[in-house]
Amino acid sequence: MTSSPAPAPTPAWHHIDDAACRRFTASVELVGKRWSSGILLAIGQGATRFSDIVASVVGLSDRLLAQRLKELERAGLVARSVVATTPVQVRYSLTPQGADLLQSLQPLVSWGQRWGASTTADIPATPAASPSASAPAPAGRAAPALG
Repeated sequence: MTSSPAPAPTPAWHHIDDAACRRFTASVELVGKRWSSGILLAIGQGATRFSDIVASVVGLSDRLLAQRLKELERAGLVARSVVATTPVQVRYSLTPQGADLLQSLQPLVSWGQRWGASTTADIPATPAASPSASAPAPAGRAAPALG
């Protein structure tokens, strides 16, 4: 008598219900929004002031940084604190939820380092419609290290 092999375990993602799928999709859309993950990475690597963050993320404008910081703060991923100095300083930090998300993104960062060049070769670094698409990034701006 021959025995048949045990069935392979069903991957966990086969058990995702509609509610879990909606939460997952909302999460992916939030971090997938242009500049959001770069901002989270910059803050996670120690950039705490607006000028530090904008200097850390190549191509990010002040206007878009302000907009994304508000969105990330509303989502509970970034905390904004005002330091009572003269002049007043504003500092940004990851909330525990933001730090947890950044930790969860590390495998994706690793995947991007391994495969990103082959999968994003045809994607322009800046949108063609952008007025700064042909302008080089300002001196001193470097992309945050992804690892």
